[in-house]
Amino acid sequence: MRNGALASGRWWNDLLWRTSFRLKLRMLLHGIFPPVTTPFYPDGKVYFKKLESNVERYSRTPVSGIVVLGSTGEAILLSDQERSDVLKVARDASAPNKVLIAGTGVESAFETLRSTEYAAELGYDIAMVRTPHYYKKQMQTGNILAFYRTVADRSALPVIIYNIPQFTGYDMPAEVVVELAGHPNVIGIKESSGDVEKVRKMVEGTRHIKRSATVTETFEAVTPRMLAAASVTSAEGGELVSIGAVAGGSESKPSSSAVTIVGKMKTRQKEVGFQVLVGAAQKLQPSLDAGAVGAILAFACPAPTACYEIYAAWKEGDSDLARLKQERIAKAAQVVAGDLGVPGVKYGMDFNGYYGGPSRLPFLPLTADVKAEVERLLSDIRN
Repeated sequence: MRNGALASGRWWNDLLWRTSFRLKLRMLLHGIFPPVTTPFYPDGKVYFKKLESNVERYSRTPVSGIVVLGSTGEAILLSDQERSDVLKVARDASAPNKVLIAGTGVESAFETLRSTEYAAELGYDIAMVRTPHYYKKQMQTGNILAFYRTVADRSALPVIIYNIPQFTGYDMPAEVVVELAGHPNVIGIKESSGDVEKVRKMVEGTRHIKRSATVTETFEAVTPRMLAAASVTSAEGGELVSIGAVAGGSESKPSSSAVTIVGKMKTRQKEVGFQVLVGAAQKLQPSLDAGAVGAILAFACPAPTACYEIYAAWKEGDSDLARLKQERIAKAAQVVAGDLGVPGVKYGMDFNGYYGGPSRLPFLPLTADVKAEVERLLSDIRN
């Protein structure tokens, strides 16, 4: 499958740019990111056509990017080959202006790096690495620091930490996050504990970190796939600039006013620092108030626009509207994504016009009464 991809001229062009930029181009993580589900046929096989369809549809919404192989994607229930294929199909279906985040974290640093390298070869922008947790007695500060520093030192992609204690049983302390944030290749965290005060501590503890990301003229994320497309325009008569110019020289002295042109695409630098994203849609607005810059939300799978509206209102400084939009989804987000988990998210997707479909065991199908409750909660949250 990978050989077939390399045979494509478009893919080869993307790969050349990816190799040049992946260690230099910092990514903007502001906004809403749905962690896409993995669709299955009734017999349990991965339904790749529906995955493709869902990703294409998310690409037409105002979300900033897409996360593949997160918890909502049932990554832990997939085989190695299925995970590789899911990454490939989602990458091919995604629009070039959407940031692509691959869930590559497993229990060992060695296997995490192997998965991350494959995601980089496919053209993903960021690796999301969940905390190792199986050997809980060994999950002390020294172990965690060594794991993430080893991964970050050798990773072909920028790394975001993934803390989800409700699944792993391990909650990374804010102090450890702050220490890891100093690594130049650890660019952020997805904090899914739902603890707003912890978000505030992490933001305050990393405020001294000054980094810049390459963004569009209107301060949206720039991906290597966008630059690859712009380079084609350059080859056809536009203007091509050097990698160093696009990546933006010194990390300590970014220039937000300087505009760099690739083909017909204008880019500039934006100071971003260490970027904190959250995972609880029912607490999105207070988390943004606490300093988070965006969110990776399971509830954004059935309701991406409703989640984005909270972020958009907050970004515009309309706190009353953001609070109103937050109240609108709070109960549904808690029940559908928080309480019911993947089966609830998938049924919500079915109800809202995406393909959710069945989940794999040990998940069981929702009962008729629970489905009716999901429909009631989502009745005025349609996308």
